[in-house]
Amino acid sequence: MTISAFDLPARLSQKADPALIAADEQHFAAIARSLEESIAELEARLDAERKAPGGKGRQALDRDLEIHRLTARLRALRRFGLDLCLGRIVSADDPEPVYIGRLGLTDTTGRRLLVDWRSPAAEPFFGATHGNPMGLTSRRRYRWTRGLISDYWDEVFTADGFEGHAALDDQSAFIASLGANRSPRMRDVLGTIQADQDAVIRAGSSGALVVDGGPGTGKTVVALHRSAYLLYSEPRLGHHGGVLFVGPHQPYLAYVADVLPSLGEDGVRTCTLRDLVPEGAKAVPEPDPEVAALKSSAGMVRAIEPAVRFYENPPTKGMTVTTPWEDVRLSVEDWAEAFDAPEPGTPHNDARDQIWEALVTILMDKHEGDVSAELLRKSLLRDRELVTAFNRAWPVIEATDLVGDLWTVPAYLRMCAPWLSVEEIRRLQRADAQAWTVSDLPLLDAARQRLGDPETSRRKRRQEAALATQRERMAQVVDNLIEADDDGEGLVTQLRRADLQRNLVDESELPTADPDVLAGPFAHIVVDEAQELTDAEWQMLLLRCPSRSFTIVGDRAQARHGFTESWQERLERVGIDRMTLASLSVNYRTPEEVMAEAEPVIRAALPDANVPASIRSSGIPVTRGAVSELEPILGSWLAEHAEGVACVIGDPSFEETGRVRSLTPELAKGLEFDLVVIVDPESFGDGVEGAVDRYVAMTRATRQLVILTSS
Repeated sequence: MTISAFDLPARLSQKADPALIAADEQHFAAIARSLEESIAELEARLDAERKAPGGKGRQALDRDLEIHRLTARLRALRRFGLDLCLGRIVSADDPEPVYIGRLGLTDTTGRRLLVDWRSPAAEPFFGATHGNPMGLTSRRRYRWTRGLISDYWDEVFTADGFEGHAALDDQSAFIASLGANRSPRMRDVLGTIQADQDAVIRAGSSGALVVDGGPGTGKTVVALHRSAYLLYSEPRLGHHGGVLFVGPHQPYLAYVADVLPSLGEDGVRTCTLRDLVPEGAKAVPEPDPEVAALKSSAGMVRAIEPAVRFYENPPTKGMTVTTPWEDVRLSVEDWAEAFDAPEPGTPHNDARDQIWEALVTILMDKHEGDVSAELLRKSLLRDRELVTAFNRAWPVIEATDLVGDLWTVPAYLRMCAPWLSVEEIRRLQRADAQAWTVSDLPLLDAARQRLGDPETSRRKRRQEAALATQRERMAQVVDNLIEADDDGEGLVTQLRRADLQRNLVDESELPTADPDVLAGPFAHIVVDEAQELTDAEWQMLLLRCPSRSFTIVGDRAQARHGFTESWQERLERVGIDRMTLASLSVNYRTPEEVMAEAEPVIRAALPDANVPASIRSSGIPVTRGAVSELEPILGSWLAEHAEGVACVIGDPSFEETGRVRSLTPELAKGLEFDLVVIVDPESFGDGVEGAVDRYVAMTRATRQLVILTSS
């Protein structure tokens, strides 16, 4: 029995005309068959790969990668059904419709059923306009509800596009989607990407692309879809570190969590700046604005280098090293030679082993007795005087200790940051060295990158000891086997060969460190709400992206601490010298009624703010009232709306419920709600910060805004 992909309500009965949808029904039937076959084939291939021998080395890696690829593809196909299809386009050159999908799909004969939305062939589906139809005669977009088409919209670009096969009405798919209820997670908007947004999504990855746009222009949509597009269109990015997506806060990441998986992309790492540093989880805002300003400069991050070099000085006096065989003189020049052994850029803690090996080599060359390097090395490790001198000259350092000393030892800070005044040094000091604030995180990150893992050397010694134990045990087993061999020849005797004995050692049991997946380097980094980043915070990202390939998304008018310069000036100052600017100027989200109230708020503080023009009206005026009305307003709204989400901004005492969030203006940034109730907006503060917080809070509303005051 054939099941229709269309479930159109009675009011849209004219759109159910077979002349309009019969071709689609046939195509969806083919897609359904192909999906079923593809899933069955993938399941079989995955099962076979998992049962196959794991192998070693490159073979094992290739098997793991293939299992990961098959699993990701299977997960994507299972996530959707026919709603993999976004719509279709018909070009002037070919009357056969091309169907656009979240993923590409072909049937067993090789016939193309769905074109991946990221492919060049799909670009007209998003980019065509009546001014530039890009060769199209018509375009159809579908609205899917619970796996079935609940509505669809046709756009015709030429007279030839009619032909009695287009369902024309006065409401586009995109405008209709804007009025849909919001949910705790960002809605799927791939099928309604607009031409101005698509142009930015498909831009190349060379250098930095700045996407500047006001509230509701789709900056976040662009940032997320661009992440998926770049991995598809430029596979080298995935092979050279992949893509990192940096959001402003955890509520934002939770809100957008479904978007990338819905695009069939699970290869993008997502995080906030706090996540880049272990101390970020518990760091608090800097209580003193002047201290925050001092720490926010890139200069303070550069103070980490002299802070580390202070602990990298060879001894200025020679010494005699005593061994069981003879005494050896270690001169000042020998110390200096050993300290020059590490390659430039080697992290401080990682360099210790290289320096120690250089010292052993120097002492070995000077040693006249017939002794193995291993015996000499063990002897030197027991020489307390030598080890003490080495540890004093090049100690193991923790990043937290290094940065903590800057805030508790004035002389040390003065040496590392000589440009600071006496008063500034005094202000930066604090009683608890490790009472970490958000402003400390860039310095902690720079210190950790410069120092390396202090456990590296200890872990390496544990690995060597474990290997030595295994080899010794294996040598004993080999000796026992050979002793039991009657003639002392043949296969058993071959166990004497060193390479065979090495292969018998199981290195998988050695202690290893958990990799820091956010340490980079990454091939491309996408940063949303980038206007808030300080110069010091930019250094955290530059350390992770040597190629300087960025997508930088933000709005200068939403910078809480002001943004008086241009994007180019800001980015050149922090170290990004190749930049392209793209602007989004159409507000698709915020109703005209809300923007009419919000625009004067931001222009009072920032007269030249880039306020986008809203293209839609909700028909609901902005209302004002008393704080005492909060509960009745929410109760009435919840009773009238079975779906949708609301948010109370500015009342920390309000407790969240299932469909009503409670947030500060800062944590509301990047989110959207059907109803926004702002409590005492004047309490947000004066100046730019207060104006930006009020502006941000107001423009979170997609339908209705209510402002409540205490008096």
